[in-house]
Amino acid sequence: MHRRLIIALTAVAIAVSGCGRVTEDKFVGKKVVVEEPADDGFRPMFNGKDLTGWQTTGNWIVEEGNVIALKPRPGERGWQRYDAYLTTDRKYRDFILDLEFRFTKGGNSGVFLRVGDPKSQVNTGFEVQILDTHGKKKFGHHDCGGVIRTVGPKKMMVKPAGEWNRYIITCIGSQLNVVLNGEEIVDLDLSKSPMKNRPLEGYIGFQDEAKPVWYRNVRIKEVTGSNM
Repeated sequence: MHRRLIIALTAVAIAVSGCGRVTEDKFVGKKVVVEEPADDGFRPMFNGKDLTGWQTTGNWIVEEGNVIALKPRPGERGWQRYDAYLTTDRKYRDFILDLEFRFTKGGNSGVFLRVGDPKSQVNTGFEVQILDTHGKKKFGHHDCGGVIRTVGPKKMMVKPAGEWNRYIITCIGSQLNVVLNGEEIVDLDLSKSPMKNRPLEGYIGFQDEAKPVWYRNVRIKEVTGSNM
């Protein structure tokens, strides 16, 4: 039941994204489409001005165009976990999370889901990886699109460093579905995975690996009645 619902909801999320406006992406110097979907039940998770609704110990700023950027502090080096994760103030249970991200060469971050304790995200939630692994032929759970310590992506769909990517991540009950750049890459029953003991409700967080990363168009649709 949950898997069928996820397939239907994800298809709708992709379908309604056809409308958009054209703007200039200064990062790669070309015109891109910034999606502005119709009223489809999603709501933005950032207000474009500050980090209201989120918590962090630092490093994250709001840039023009409601882009959320990680700016490592002086002396911080990449590939080391720091404490400046960006985490929601409230918990979520069943939802569709739709967002875009980009990174510089060698980039590393991650989307944490259903985190029980914001101070221990790795051990109380699970992570959908963000990593500069474009073009990699052999890949696993630690590469972009993988669920860390659980399963790798079906396909390597991440774009080269500097380009925007889009995740649609659906969590309903124990079912997890991940679509990256229009392709389903993960379809997983968490109850039959190493994440089976993680909570079914929790915070959403973006990882601080001291590598510059940008998020935009972050929106969420909470799904009710999914236990029926």
